[in-house]
Amino acid sequence: MIALSLAEVATAVDGRLVAADPAATVTGSVEFDSRKVGPGSLFVAFPGEKVDGHDYAATAIEAGAVAVLGSREVPGVPMVLVDDALAAMGRLARAAVDRLPGLTVIGVTGSSGKTTTKDLIGQLTTRLGDTVAPPGSFNNELGHPYTALQAGPDTRYLVLEKGARGVGHVRYLCELVPPRISVVLNVGTSHIGEFGSQDAIALAKGELVEALPPDGLAVLNADDARVDAMASRTEARVVRYGEAPDADVRAEDVTLDERGRPSYTLVTPEGRAPVRLGLTGRHQVGNTLAAAAVARELGMPLAELATALGELGLVSTRRMDVFDRPDGVTVIDDSYNANPASMAVAVRALASIGQGRRTVAVLGYMAELGPFESDGHAEIGRLVAELGVDRLLVVGEPAAPIHEGATAVENWGGESVLLTDQAAAVEVLRGELRPGDVVLVKGSRYRTWEVADALRAEAAGESRR
Repeated sequence: MIALSLAEVATAVDGRLVAADPAATVTGSVEFDSRKVGPGSLFVAFPGEKVDGHDYAATAIEAGAVAVLGSREVPGVPMVLVDDALAAMGRLARAAVDRLPGLTVIGVTGSSGKTTTKDLIGQLTTRLGDTVAPPGSFNNELGHPYTALQAGPDTRYLVLEKGARGVGHVRYLCELVPPRISVVLNVGTSHIGEFGSQDAIALAKGELVEALPPDGLAVLNADDARVDAMASRTEARVVRYGEAPDADVRAEDVTLDERGRPSYTLVTPEGRAPVRLGLTGRHQVGNTLAAAAVARELGMPLAELATALGELGLVSTRRMDVFDRPDGVTVIDDSYNANPASMAVAVRALASIGQGRRTVAVLGYMAELGPFESDGHAEIGRLVAELGVDRLLVVGEPAAPIHEGATAVENWGGESVLLTDQAAAVEVLRGELRPGDVVLVKGSRYRTWEVADALRAEAAGESRR
C-alpha cells in the first residue's frame, strides 16, 4: 500500500484515533490475519463468534503493526476505531487507489473462468509493467479491497475479479475500486439459485461495464449473446473478442493436441499470428482471447502477444491442472469449484485428452443452483454418457442426479456408481486405475479436492520408490 499517516487513514475510513499517534505512518501491508503482520503494517480486526480479530490486536502490534483498524477499543493498543471494519477497509482501498493516478484497474467478471482469466491477464500485463494480480479468488467485499491495497506507487496494473451472488454486488465492488478496463466473460448458471434467472445474472455482470468512465474500455465476449448485448450499457469504447467472424480479437482454425491444448490463429486489426497454448481445455481459447484483447489495448505488439500467449501457465491451484503419475495415469485436477458450465467444459476436456484411453470422471455436487439443481446435475450426467466417458464416480447423495442422468442414456457403454463420500471414491480408484487411464476430478467446494490430493500423493509416493 502507499504510505499513509494514521490521521490520513482515519479520515479515509471515517474513524477516530484511540491511543494512536496521528503522525505515525503505515508503510507496510494491510492484513486481517495477524500471522501476516510485519513492520509498518495496519492490522484489520474483524469481530466473530468463534474468532475475533480484536483478540489478536496486541499480538499484531508486537509483530510491528502501526495500529489496528477495528470496531472496539483494545486497552493499550493504538486503534483506528470505526463502526464497521469491513466497510472501512473498502473505503481505505478507495482512498489508496485514488492516490495512484498512474494505475490502470482491470476488472474481470463472468459466471465461470474469472480467476483463470484474471491470472492470464496478470501474466501479460506483468510484461508491460508492475502488476498486482495475486493467485486465488479474492473476488468479494473482503478480498477485493485486500487485493487493491497491495498496489503501490510503482504499480501500473491492478487486475481484480468480481464475484456476485446478487444484483448490486458488482456495482459495490466497482465503487470500492473503479475499473478503467472491464472484461465480461460469460453469463451462465453459476449461483442461479440465488439470482433466479440468467437474465438476472446478466443484469448483475453488466454492472461492471456500467461502472466504466467514458474514456474506459469494455472487453466483451462476442460469442455470448447476453454479454455482447452489454455494449449498450456503457459509454466506454467496446472491443469484442471470440470466435465470431466480426469479433475484433478472434481465433480461427482452432485445433487441440493429444493433451487437450489448443492452437489457433490469432486475428486482430493489426494482422494474424499463430498461437499454441500450453493450457489444457478448449475453453482456454476464449479465456486467452480476453486476455489478449486487454494486452493489445495496453500496447503489446502482435508478435510479442502471440509469443506471450504460448507461454501462459497456471497460477491459481486446482483449475485444469493436468499431471501424469509415474504409473501412467493422467489426472485432471479441476476440483476448486464447479457449476454446470465449468463442469461441462471439464468433461469435454476429459473426453478430448482421453481419446483412445479409458476415461474416468469423479464428479461431486454443484452448489447454489436452487430450483435448477436436479436438472443441472442430470444434464451433466447425460453429457458424460453422450461423450462416451467409460467410468463415472458420483460423490455424495446431493450429486445423485448426475448418476441418474448418465444411466438414463440408452446405449451408453460406460458405467456409473453413486458413492457416499470422497474416501469411498479414493478406494474405488485405488482398486480400478490402471496405466493409461485419464481421471477428471471436479465438484463444488465440498472436499472433492480430497480425491485429487489422494491421487497426487500416491503419485508422489510412487516417484520416491
